[in-house]
Amino acid sequence: MLRAFSHTNGKCVFRNAKCWHRRKSVLAIRREDVNAWERRAPLAPKHVKELTQMGYKVLVQPSNRRAIHEKDYIKAGGIIQEDISEASLIVGVKRPPEDKLIPKKNYAFFSHTIKAQEANMPLLDEILRQEIRLFDYEKMVDRKGMRIVAFGKWAGVAGMINILHGLGLRFLALGHHTPFMHIGMAHNYRNSSQAVQAVRDAGYEISLGLMPKSVGPLTFVFTGTGNVSKGAQEMFSALPCEFVEPHELKEVSRSGDLRKVYGTVLSRHHHLVRKQDGLYDPVDYEKHPELYTSRFNSDIAPYTTCLINGIYWEQHTPRLLSRQDAQKLLMPVKSTSATIEGCPELPHKLLAICDISADTGGSIEFMTECTTIDSPFCMYDADQHTIHDSVEGSGILMCSIDNLPAQLPVEATEYFGDMLFPYIEEMLLSEGSEPLERQNYSTVVRDAVIASNGSLTAKYQYIQKLRESREYTQMLKMDNKKRVLLLGSGYVSGPVIEYLTRDSNVDITVASVTKEQLEQLTEKYNNITSVHMDIIKHEEKLNSLVKKHNLVISLLPYSAHPLVAKKCIDNKVNLVTASYLTPAMKELRESVEAAGITVISEMGLDPGLDHMLAMECIDKAKEVGATVVSYTSFCGGLPAPECSDNPLRYKFSWSPQGVLLNTVQSATYLKNGEIVNIPAGGAVLDSVTPMDFFPGLNLEGFPNRDSTKYAEPYGIQTAHTLLRGTLRYKGYSKTMGGFVKLGLISPDPYPLLSSTTPPLTWKELMCKLVGIKQPVEYDVLKEAVFSKLEKDQSQLEAVEWLGLLGDEPVPAADSIVGAFAKHMEIKLPFGTGERDMIVMRNEIGLEHPSGHLEKKFIDLVVYGDNKGYSAMAKSVGYPTAIAAKMVLDGEIDAKGMVIPLTKNVYGPILERVQAEGIVYSTHSIVKH
Repeated sequence: MLRAFSHTNGKCVFRNAKCWHRRKSVLAIRREDVNAWERRAPLAPKHVKELTQMGYKVLVQPSNRRAIHEKDYIKAGGIIQEDISEASLIVGVKRPPEDKLIPKKNYAFFSHTIKAQEANMPLLDEILRQEIRLFDYEKMVDRKGMRIVAFGKWAGVAGMINILHGLGLRFLALGHHTPFMHIGMAHNYRNSSQAVQAVRDAGYEISLGLMPKSVGPLTFVFTGTGNVSKGAQEMFSALPCEFVEPHELKEVSRSGDLRKVYGTVLSRHHHLVRKQDGLYDPVDYEKHPELYTSRFNSDIAPYTTCLINGIYWEQHTPRLLSRQDAQKLLMPVKSTSATIEGCPELPHKLLAICDISADTGGSIEFMTECTTIDSPFCMYDADQHTIHDSVEGSGILMCSIDNLPAQLPVEATEYFGDMLFPYIEEMLLSEGSEPLERQNYSTVVRDAVIASNGSLTAKYQYIQKLRESREYTQMLKMDNKKRVLLLGSGYVSGPVIEYLTRDSNVDITVASVTKEQLEQLTEKYNNITSVHMDIIKHEEKLNSLVKKHNLVISLLPYSAHPLVAKKCIDNKVNLVTASYLTPAMKELRESVEAAGITVISEMGLDPGLDHMLAMECIDKAKEVGATVVSYTSFCGGLPAPECSDNPLRYKFSWSPQGVLLNTVQSATYLKNGEIVNIPAGGAVLDSVTPMDFFPGLNLEGFPNRDSTKYAEPYGIQTAHTLLRGTLRYKGYSKTMGGFVKLGLISPDPYPLLSSTTPPLTWKELMCKLVGIKQPVEYDVLKEAVFSKLEKDQSQLEAVEWLGLLGDEPVPAADSIVGAFAKHMEIKLPFGTGERDMIVMRNEIGLEHPSGHLEKKFIDLVVYGDNKGYSAMAKSVGYPTAIAAKMVLDGEIDAKGMVIPLTKNVYGPILERVQAEGIVYSTHSIVKH
């Protein structure tokens, strides 16, 4: 197959391509943004220079993290530009975020999808959806299947430097200062030459005999013969070293010269033998690897100080080391002479493994997770089969960083770019939207196309089969499992997961748009799988997730629940939420009943526990013939008194936007037989009443939504007063009223705050809200705001305290209240060691058949844990989780829309929440 053009003496010679096509082609080097340590690029300035001299336009996304400075790319003819949408080919090193993909483009990067890696399947789905053509460097191979484009050598170089540094630390932990202490991590050196000099300096000390005698001769075993192994050997050779054959390792490990170190390179024939006859046949091994076993554990490992592993493991091939092997290798070595306390012998020969392949669960079976550049070492304790982040204690020092070349980014970039550059041209001359079969690619490039025009290419259609096979296997394994889909990963998710995973038969999938929260949850809890996605924007994916589960718990904003409920109806899956049963949800009542599913709402604190505590009291009253004549309920999530140190006297332990919007809702309640209506827009803040049932807390309350609608479901149509409200510390309502006056609680769309528009500062936004033109002096804006606040000094102080007159950027959002909520979450979080509290007071007036009146008081006060869950998270999360478990276990089997108003629902929940520290008290006052 002809290439589009080739190089002859540095000049471009076209083949089957037109000159005008070249001038139109644009290449973009994207910014690496997945890992903080990723400072490489796929092409260096010298490659950009050659491309621009050949007539191409090269865009380079700006990045202060990239190791090669932007000025070098500019000097080479590159254009530093954020917008890369005009490029036909976009190249990077690692995968881009799904939301940064541009449809119908050519992309080239390491996708890590060819084994149907579960973590990267959402990326592949998005590539297919957006009809992107994906070139994967990993599949750019020659006729022998050897990779042509790779960072392998520099992984080996960096890995060798790191493990020498790690050995210095490990020796020190075992009581020995060694020359390795003067070798740093690879990224501490400007380039490999500096690292080589540091290794040579350490080697010089070794050659002088400065290694402690009690550690014995050091031996290093290199597996593999490719670029990874060669790179590691190249750095190792800076030490005074002698390479020996594997069969000589035993002898030198016992009686070798302490003024040098020993290395051996291991190939297959050194350790692989057929189980039947103990022989190695390379042709037979390629056909039937399962018939072979490795003797590495018995013939090589006992005489190895440090293993540098550069080979990948494939199914049905022998592993180098198993957990059982490690247990035997870590058995204490019998001392051959009297030990001096200050000069201890090593506990065992095998001290360290540098698994440069970073192949988890691969040839080193017990290497189950990669280390990182931030935390490069861990200790594997074979007896306990545990891994701990340290260089101390018993076990083997492990180093298995999966992005080693990023530690030497400049040299790695130039090396990689040299290999990639000959293939850039033909990728660049095609458009991602054109059919693949029309492209005149070389075999190397064509075979690296994973996806094109919305489909997997023929060579990679097996990926879908692998996915389906894995999902089927997972389903089989989970046949006896109860599968829960949790939507949302915020404050409340922790208690929900913690409670449900007490049952080992419950598996939870958590789906959320917030990647950091997902990572924290998966690290903290067992039996959970995370899915990073925007649930609202990806309805098809949501539908696919729902159908695989027995129950959905939605902790999303209430506006998302109808969408989730429709997916549950379509797939006949039960649903639990903590939010109000809104009119939009009520419209689905008939569909829910027709589907034969259970949809539980109002299962949190307020609504939730307030209903349950009320109904428990009301039902008991009715049992003795009493009539309910009044019902008031006030509830609030607050900072503990000692933490209420800001103008709002409030901090956020749940959805900030929900808190803000609650202040501009309309409200309706019944007082002394009369209906009171409060319009939307902030008027509830003018209906504030002091609350002195706990005088020390200095509380105030205001009405919340429509209280009258609960007369019928509570069965208290006899009540002349019916009021539900929100509790806050005194002063909250006045301060919040100022924000309402300024228009900061507006939920209306505000395009100027979109992520696609230039960011505004708070000063600029406030100018727009008060109607004055920019530029403006601070004092002028302050006076305009003061006027808008009707000269209220405390409200102005709150505005200033929050920095709303300054130059801090306004967070991107769909509305002003959305941006304000994000800002408030940053400004008013709970600090380390601070706690929140929940206060609820129910007052129920009863008239008994005898004529005497009784006031029932139900108090609930819950404090957050300094190092655990917030009070709000517990008070919303545990009732939700308990209700979900009751649905899973069949305790709640009613079909249709359910809220916790019946004894069979609220009874068990009120009993079980007390075991979680949510304890309430009651007392009465009786008037005769």
